[in-house]
Amino acid sequence: MIHVQAFTFNPYRENTYVLYDHTKECIIIDPGMYGGEEQTTLVKFITENELKPVRLLNTHCHIDHVLGNKFIYDTYTLLPQFHQGELSLLAAVVSYAPQMGFKYDVSPLPEKFLTVEEPILFGNSELEIRFVPGHSPAHICFYSKEDNFVIGGDVLFYMSIGRTDLPGGDFDQLKNSIQTQLFVLPNDCKVYPGHGQPTYIGFEKENNPYLTESVGH
Repeated sequence: MIHVQAFTFNPYRENTYVLYDHTKECIIIDPGMYGGEEQTTLVKFITENELKPVRLLNTHCHIDHVLGNKFIYDTYTLLPQFHQGELSLLAAVVSYAPQMGFKYDVSPLPEKFLTVEEPILFGNSELEIRFVPGHSPAHICFYSKEDNFVIGGDVLFYMSIGRTDLPGGDFDQLKNSIQTQLFVLPNDCKVYPGHGQPTYIGFEKENNPYLTESVGH
């Protein structure tokens, strides 16, 4: 069984996730820590639970989801892994972070990129990668079939969807991604989003105002 621990970090109130199973191996997804206090919060949880970080993953590479990449590398020697199509977004953070008032410790680059063909393995657990562009050019989600949840990044939120007015965003593409990659999951599949509270696939099918028209309501 995979345990999911969420932290809410940085001025964007971004959700950072630590996933682990009984082996104590863990993965860190979208580290958004900004500043020493938030960095300490994450490390304290990992240390107190005797976890061993083995992978650093990004659903996508907007600033609020990569602020902690360099810290994770410095602390655990883990390079980030994400879809190759997000590389230009990561490169752009260096130039726009100061304009937004952020001190940005530049993220290292991956040694390898993630693809939908290769699952994420850690401990005795497995996550499937789903390609869900629209909020960003090559956004991915991480789905646990066994434990019936998805780490959704900035694609699907409680009663909302990711914004599409940023570079590489496309509203129609995002809706299509949700329909074909997320709404095919079980209705009771839990969604852990990049911001805000968790939700469920079935609830969003029925109630999400951005999506209900396209499922026949």
